[in-house]
Amino acid sequence: MVSSKGVRGRRLMSGVLSAVAIGLLTTAAATPALAADKPAKPTIVLEHGAFADASSWNGVIEELRADGYPVVAAANPLRGPASDAAALRSVLDHVTGPKILVGHSYGGSVISVAGANDPQVKALVYVAAFLPAPGETALELTNKYPGSTLPAALDPTPFTLPDGTTGTDLYIKPGKFRHQFAADVPTGTAALMAATQRPIAQSALEEKTESAAWQEKPSWVVITTQDLNIPAEVQRYMAKRAHAHSVEVRASHSVAVSQPKTVAGVIEKAARATR
Repeated sequence: MVSSKGVRGRRLMSGVLSAVAIGLLTTAAATPALAADKPAKPTIVLEHGAFADASSWNGVIEELRADGYPVVAAANPLRGPASDAAALRSVLDHVTGPKILVGHSYGGSVISVAGANDPQVKALVYVAAFLPAPGETALELTNKYPGSTLPAALDPTPFTLPDGTTGTDLYIKPGKFRHQFAADVPTGTAALMAATQRPIAQSALEEKTESAAWQEKPSWVVITTQDLNIPAEVQRYMAKRAHAHSVEVRASHSVAVSQPKTVAGVIEKAARATR
């Protein structure tokens, strides 16, 4: 014989289980709709320039990842815009979905080529960088306006390729590195940057750029007003020509190291504007 109390207990438990089951089904059904309403953030692909390596983006990466952006910092061979862009394209082909390309210094020449005719590249961000037009070189743009003191700081080093041809790698002399490249970076950090700098082939600065993605995609520019590598007036000229969204920052050429939050903020503006 079953008591009325036992019957009421089973009915209560049955009601609770039914409510839980309905709640789970409702949540499961709603989740895909919510996910669909919130598009994924684009991947930020960072390209370093001459006299640096991918670690120069570390502070920027920390800021971007804290805000939920997937990030890839590519290794730039620093051999020439065409071959370096081919290397960057291999990275882009490995990353699915929309992307924002960011280039520092000579890396701007590389993203200008690599990002052309790629529908998944939604915007370009140039950080103290070159925005060359087709047929232009980094060297001629540097000299368009006075102000660069880079030539006197360089340490040219010859090299020989396996086929016997020769070339010249360019380093910044360690004793001049901080003043020339990273005047607003702490002394110890600048010393590490000088020791780990990667050289650029002189021919890379003399190679004409074959295409310019900024002619077809929206661009943002961080102009560094204390820059001794690429004079601020050169950066302004290129930004104006590209009809880019620009922001001026009182910083050295190494603004991504000295002011990573500022740089990340500009990158996120570009990402939000093109979603």
